[in-house]
Amino acid sequence: KHLVSGEPNLVEGDRGQVHPEIIANCQRELKSNLMEKFQCVFEGIPKAGNPTLLNEIYTELYITEGGTAEVNEEHEVRQIETASWKPDRPETTIRLQPEDLFKASAGRKKPPRTVLTKGVAGIGKTFLTQKFTLDWAEDKDHQDIEFTFPFTFKKLNVLREKFSLVRLVHHFFSETKAAGICRFEMFQVVFIFDGLDECQLPLDFHNNEDLTDVTESASVDVLLTNLIKGNLLPTARLWITTRPAAANQIPAECVGMVTEVRGFTDPQKEE
Repeated sequence: KHLVSGEPNLVEGDRGQVHPEIIANCQRELKSNLMEKFQCVFEGIPKAGNPTLLNEIYTELYITEGGTAEVNEEHEVRQIETASWKPDRPETTIRLQPEDLFKASAGRKKPPRTVLTKGVAGIGKTFLTQKFTLDWAEDKDHQDIEFTFPFTFKKLNVLREKFSLVRLVHHFFSETKAAGICRFEMFQVVFIFDGLDECQLPLDFHNNEDLTDVTESASVDVLLTNLIKGNLLPTARLWITTRPAAANQIPAECVGMVTEVRGFTDPQKEE
């Protein structure tokens, strides 16, 4: 699906052609590095070496789907101004697994591009994104995704220079730079942005200039607002986590699904 028409064995890249073997090696390397990074995250959990326990803890996290302000295209301009976080349908209290995050559901015609996950401090939002990434890196789940790029707002805050979106990805995930992969629109990509409540960037959705070229440099703030609005890489999927108080920094019309981490379903697990 990410191949260039008429050239079944090549994928187009900014530095000539990127061979599938190079892409596969890049994915392997990225997965290996993410595994190394996130496996050690679980050292604080008793018997962290036991993967079964990790999965048990993980599946006990109770995620519910809230509503989202869906915009009617006919009255889009007026609605964008008045869109709010009031659910457009009653909150469902089904337990969601992260593999369901980017799927169409009963009340949704198409899969959401951007998922916003809310939860109070320490409830397990970061844990959730790390486990999602680890499952992808270990080939356990989410194998329709070709690249997963986990970012934290804490690290994005300190970037003062201008970046293009391509260079930003290369900066944090050097495996993609080494492979010469620049055409991320040709892949199924998930960007994870953890900790919106820690974001110190203005995220000025109304006044930031529009940007559609992934190779054009801008401030990280401008890159993020354009990525979230879908001006940059509209085919990418985004997952943003936040404490509830900061959720309204993202305009409702930019969010396809809102979920909330409610913590552990079994009170004993909290011990």
